[in-house]
Amino acid sequence: MSEPAAPQPKPFHLSPEDLERATQLIYRLTGMIFGENKRYYIERRIADRVAKSNAPDVRTYLALAAAGPEAERLINAFTVNETYFYREDHQLAALSNTILPEVVKSRRPGDLIRIWSMPCSTGEEPYSIAIWLLENWPLVDAYNIEIVGSDIDTHALAAARAGYFNQRSLAKVPDRVREAYFEPEHRHRRKLIDDLCESVRFTAANLVDTASVVAQGKFDVVLCRNLLIYFDDASRAIAAKNLYACLNPGGFLCLGHSESMARITERFTLARLDDAIVYRRP
Repeated sequence: MSEPAAPQPKPFHLSPEDLERATQLIYRLTGMIFGENKRYYIERRIADRVAKSNAPDVRTYLALAAAGPEAERLINAFTVNETYFYREDHQLAALSNTILPEVVKSRRPGDLIRIWSMPCSTGEEPYSIAIWLLENWPLVDAYNIEIVGSDIDTHALAAARAGYFNQRSLAKVPDRVREAYFEPEHRHRRKLIDDLCESVRFTAANLVDTASVVAQGKFDVVLCRNLLIYFDDASRAIAAKNLYACLNPGGFLCLGHSESMARITERFTLARLDDAIVYRRP
């Protein structure tokens, strides 16, 4: 006689009430909006975290995830890390052609210039800034340039610090640049050379948590691309206020191509540069 078939696991399903509890918790932790249209996405990630935390049920898990280590793990499960080197490189061109030349008008050689990539995901954007400036800004060695990459996802930050990237991440990098700044390919990945890894400092930060933004200090340039699209109006208003506060007077803000600060706040001034449209703190 054949063995009886093993029982199949019961499909994971969030009740409307638990879905609301989950989305409200994620919103409180990240500022990101998820709703019924993202049910499958939410259920997959909540089911995984319930299983890995050994919580007996969803409500117990959500109470556990409200604070402490599990809150960080839940945040990591819901962040989106879509990025690659030289993404929206017209803004990098604006950085070397117009933005930094404007910034240094009020600086002396050797002065500090701070650039913030937020969210930085797995590091492609801040590392792209470092490489681009080495390749395209003649005054790169004349100033003390600090590049900071921040993200709410601690797993992404760990990957950024490690500095390993696959072929897809490097697809837009010119061959000559790839050979100059990356070690030879190994197991379909290439490691950024140590000097470049050490040129970017990575920190955890949450754009809708004012204290974590204040802790980063003031910046001359901020790249905050493709994050505000995940926020509602209330979260965008908080983010805009925090971005304004973290910029030095006259500082520059670069958003994603589908984002507009003008629809959120009147604090910033629109600046139409030759290579990109950006915003400035007056």
